Amino acid sequence: MASSSTSSVPKSFKYDVFLSFRGEDTRTNFTDHLYSALQLKSIYTYKDDLRIKKGKRIDDELIGSIEDSRFYIIVFSKNYASSSWCLDELVKIMKCHKQTGHTAYPVFYDVVPSEVRNQRGVVGEAFAKHEKEEAAGKWREAMKEAADLAGWELKKTDDGHEAKFIKRIVEEVSLELRSVNFRIDEKLVGMETRINDIVSSLETTPDDVRMIGIWGMGGGGKTTLARAVFDQISFQFEGKSFVENVREVSSTPLSGIKSLQKQVLSDILNDQGINISSVSEGKNMMWRMMRGRKVLLVLDDVNRMDQLEAVVGERNWFKMGSTIIITTRDEQLLVAHGVKLICNVNLLSDKEATCLFSRYAFGREIPIQGYEELSAQVVRYAVGLPLTITVLGSFLW
Repeated sequence: MASSSTSSVPKSFKYDVFLSFRGEDTRTNFTDHLYSALQLKSIYTYKDDLRIKKGKRIDDELIGSIEDSRFYIIVFSKNYASSSWCLDELVKIMKCHKQTGHTAYPVFYDVVPSEVRNQRGVVGEAFAKHEKEEAAGKWREAMKEAADLAGWELKKTDDGHEAKFIKRIVEEVSLELRSVNFRIDEKLVGMETRINDIVSSLETTPDDVRMIGIWGMGGGGKTTLARAVFDQISFQFEGKSFVENVREVSSTPLSGIKSLQKQVLSDILNDQGINISSVSEGKNMMWRMMRGRKVLLVLDDVNRMDQLEAVVGERNWFKMGSTIIITTRDEQLLVAHGVKLICNVNLLSDKEATCLFSRYAFGREIPIQGYEELSAQVVRYAVGLPLTITVLGSFLW
């Protein structure tokens, strides 16, 4: 049913979100727009009018997909309760909601919570035809339970503007997914504190175009740190791009800088058909197309000023709240470009270095008995460089 979006879904769940809705009410309007917005955020979503295959029993498909979803968004509309199919789906959702790892969120589209809770008003009218059915009792209970959950009501949110309403829903679901999915690789020793320091620094100026530089010697963990920060905060942005190996990519005469511009625009606009004829045209396109979006951009391993001037030349190229992270071995390059927030990547302490080496070499936090001296020699040789320690640890294993 859902698109082939690529979010980071835990192994125990096939889908991030399951959408429950009454097709005749919202399939081609609200639910369709909500589904598209979830896709754009790479939230893997199950929508039953897309994935069910002909010739298969819809019951089995739905039940399995509900069980395989972490979150449920239930779009209550005027005719939701008229469908026994929707109500059976709701009963299953509420049953899963009570289990660890699943969470249901009601969306009150053109109804209010009290109508769903008590089956009154337009909801009561829709439910009336089920009064004598055997399942009526469990359907009523499921509706009451769902209406009591924290969710979103269109009439009371953003003055009823659907676009803003959908944006709010997607942002909150993204935040919830981030909190349950994000974890720091246990082999990234000493990284958690460094990540938190940078994230905290960024939060000091939430309403500005924020530029932060990460500098240090080669192999010191700049790229790893930038990637971890990128992964942790990317859900907050309308567009994102992580450009690796800027030094290498831009070394190609004529086309190098243009390829950087093309990658950034293609990533953020989600358009692989962008063509740039010159660096100058690329700068104009960056300014024209990016200033309306809150973006997260990482430029990794920058070594020349023209790279920065071509891709992040002026702050007014970006919408307020955008964040640009630049990694480099040259601190003066950051200073010359006017980057105020500059973080030096400290090398690992002996304790951190020993732990990192041991995890790669022995699969544990301390050296195996008999390998203590060898580990100490490696740590001294690596002088705190994470890349060197990782390579040597992997080789020994």
